[in-house]
Amino acid sequence: MVQLSHFDEKFSKEKFPVILLLDNITGEANIGSIFRLADAFNVEKIVFSGTEPNLNSRRLHKTARNTHKTVTHEFTENTINFIQNSKANCDVYALEITSGSIPIEDFHYSEDHKGIILILGNEVSGINKELLKISDKHLHINMFGRNSSMNVAQAAGIALYEISKTIFAFAKK
Repeated sequence: MVQLSHFDEKFSKEKFPVILLLDNITGEANIGSIFRLADAFNVEKIVFSGTEPNLNSRRLHKTARNTHKTVTHEFTENTINFIQNSKANCDVYALEITSGSIPIEDFHYSEDHKGIILILGNEVSGINKELLKISDKHLHINMFGRNSSMNVAQAAGIALYEISKTIFAFAKK
């Protein structure tokens, strides 16, 4: 067995029908990590809302490892309009523990799905209540310890992995 380099890997390059909507996420290391995750899962794009990120941050660059240069991204000043204009082509999921949220592992992709907008919320306050109201569903990650939340970048990785499992299982049918 030999460890493969970045140049030797044989992963298939498939576009993942997901837009990550970052609702007022401000942590530069978190944003850099989300860029890397977006690249790893080959998402359509990242859309920033709320506070515009500092894409020149040294910390973001170090964490992103140049993926901020290759992952499509944009900033929207009107998040509600962005979501409403996207609903014809996308289902909207908020990654937030709410009274109506379902475990992420219970998410199932079907023929009715088009693209997906996955909303991730601010490191302290979570997802804006107005965005929760217009989301099609709320998803949460089951937690087994005492804390009821986790780092937003780690949560994004878990959510993208769980969603990718069901999308690729559906595609194989």
